[in-house]
Amino acid sequence: MTTQDVADKLVALCRDGKYQEAYGLYAQDAVSLEMPGMPNAVTEGLENILQGFQQWMESIQETHGGTIGDPVVAGNHFAVAMTSDVTFRDGNRMNMEEVALYQVQDGKIKKASFHYDTSAMG
Repeated sequence: MTTQDVADKLVALCRDGKYQEAYGLYAQDAVSLEMPGMPNAVTEGLENILQGFQQWMESIQETHGGTIGDPVVAGNHFAVAMTSDVTFRDGNRMNMEEVALYQVQDGKIKKASFHYDTSAMG
């Protein structure tokens, strides 16, 4: 798959709420980067990335909404703006905005990095 193919497929799956299926686009040795100082700032390997996603999902009590923007592709990278409005199990509701940047290699996502304002995280 080309970078555009991967980007389009990821966006389509996320818009349909098929996040688990979207991880099928990741390489087994993929790396996921959160903002410095955040939990799981660097996660290596698809199995560990999936575990982190599961922990994130378990921390959410209710999802109120969200958006997945159109991908912007440049070479073997693409970026997607995302928003989510969730209430966590601790009762805190948060509207989050981020830009996700992906690197594609051999038709798979090799690296994902997420960029957002950590001051909103309390």
